[in-house]
Amino acid sequence: MDEEFVYRRIQKALENLPENFNVLEEQINLELQVEYFDFSHKMKTEDYRRYLKESDQLFETQTAPEEKKKILSALASSGEVEAFRTIEKYLKNPDSELKDWAVLALQESRMLLQSSLLDEQQVFISTGLGGKGQKLRYFVVFLNNSGELTDMQKKLLGDELAYVMKQNDGEVEELNTMLDFTTAVVILPIKAPLKDIFKSIIDECNQYGNFLQEDMVITNVKRLNPVEIVELLNQQRNQQTDEEEQPD
Repeated sequence: MDEEFVYRRIQKALENLPENFNVLEEQINLELQVEYFDFSHKMKTEDYRRYLKESDQLFETQTAPEEKKKILSALASSGEVEAFRTIEKYLKNPDSELKDWAVLALQESRMLLQSSLLDEQQVFISTGLGGKGQKLRYFVVFLNNSGELTDMQKKLLGDELAYVMKQNDGEVEELNTMLDFTTAVVILPIKAPLKDIFKSIIDECNQYGNFLQEDMVITNVKRLNPVEIVELLNQQRNQQTDEEEQPD
């Protein structure tokens, strides 16, 4: 599907968001999130209330992890304040392998409570990189035009990125320069016009030497490591080569 079409569809969906929505702040692997919500959905079709009576087993070291998953999901599905407090208590000292699961259970429980108290459907937004308040976290890769940036170019990119983030009610959390690219982790309001924001950064920097490519990588799924970035760039180059070699 055309990337521009997908981008416009996403922006349109964001424009129609209600004023009150919840963003998962923690950085939790998307595969685990899908597993949790599938598991939670199945729990609702069973008699999950029997697990509510076993909530004390959450705090027992001998309780199997799979059983604790069921208890946490059952508590999250109940929509009761006591259940929310129990998950909250467990999160103060969770089993390390179940911490993210418990975070998702707490978020689901909070959403049900808010829906009940406010008498309106709550909107929950989750990404692999999480967010802060009503803002999302993004991992960004700026691509160099030729080799490593000079010290002046690094400073220019860092200063421009910080300035534009501030102008758009965002912030820079990380900035790392490597041989062929620069990576950044930024926070931006969920309705921020990403394409325009980052194009303005590249355009401004390129007034002083044209050292950045117009193409870049922006994702809120996960942080890419250098190997993944290089693989992605190689795929892009191969695709461009194939397109150029195709006969008219």
